[in-house]
Amino acid sequence: MRLWVVAVLALFVGVAQAQEKPWPVRAVVIATFEVGNDTGDIPGEFQFWVEREKLTEVIDFPGGVHPLRTNKEHTVIGMLSGTTLVNSTASMMALGLDPRFDLTHAYFLINGIAGVDPKYASIGTAAWAKFVVGDVAREIDPREAPKDWPYGLFPVTAKRPKPDSPGSSNWMRSQSYPLNAGLADWAFGLTRNLNLGDDPVVAQFRAGFTGYPEAQRPPFVMIGDTFASDYYWHGKIMTEYAEDWVKMYTKGKGRFVMTEMEDAGFMEAIERLGRMKRVDPARVMVLRTGSNYSMQRPGHEAVESVTAPYIGSKLALEAAWLCGSTVLHTLLEHWDTTYAVVPGQ
Repeated sequence: MRLWVVAVLALFVGVAQAQEKPWPVRAVVIATFEVGNDTGDIPGEFQFWVEREKLTEVIDFPGGVHPLRTNKEHTVIGMLSGTTLVNSTASMMALGLDPRFDLTHAYFLINGIAGVDPKYASIGTAAWAKFVVGDVAREIDPREAPKDWPYGLFPVTAKRPKPDSPGSSNWMRSQSYPLNAGLADWAFGLTRNLNLGDDPVVAQFRAGFTGYPEAQRPPFVMIGDTFASDYYWHGKIMTEYAEDWVKMYTKGKGRFVMTEMEDAGFMEAIERLGRMKRVDPARVMVLRTGSNYSMQRPGHEAVESVTAPYIGSKLALEAAWLCGSTVLHTLLEHWDTTYAVVPGQ
């Protein structure tokens, strides 16, 4: 009799397990770091999303570096990936392969703070990307480079920096990740007139960027591309390198605005998950906000600038949430249409 009861119970358990379905997730918000706790202390990239979007439920995430967060409806997931390319790649793959979640119609909002090119934007500015570019390169110490070289980095199969064209000899597929330009334009259109706020201390600092009028502007929303590197680089010369690199690997279509350490990893994982039909790469958005400049102020040294605290962190974190949540809420409020049709298509 006991064996019969056990067999029946096992049958019911098996049926119940078979009926369980993955959560049909509508949106994934991705941040890279948090300063302390997810709530209630000094905010990093994750905290505003957790607190303001009511991501109150904590989910164990063995394949990541931090537990996931979700709302009570289980429609929005928040992931903290960890910084640098290796963490972003691994965390994204772990999430995409997690059988608990159906991500096939989920929108992905990758957002976080970044160094901003003063030629094109100011601290606190928010940029929606159409391209993410990586930095796999050859490098020699510039003190050993030919005297006419602007810097010591150049494409892996090239012979010098700034080759006339990318061409097949120095092109690497994994260096350039085009995003859904229509979706980026749509997100920009929703947020372009938002007031991102300002800070008098930051405004005074911006004023020191004489000769860079865009750097002296109050924060604004724009279209601008990101350059991902495991090097925490800085300075006027390295900023020139990033400008050249993004231009080269987007064949002149992209423009470097934000420097960060994760986005190429996210996009490589998403590209592979897309081929596996686990996610839809056309539903991915990258939003970066400037917490500091990628180079020193005129009259100052790069080493002074690179070691200084981020003067615009709070502005950048607020801008990331304001712009990102505006887009997120619009997607969710119109799920009857955005489920099947990606905006901007």
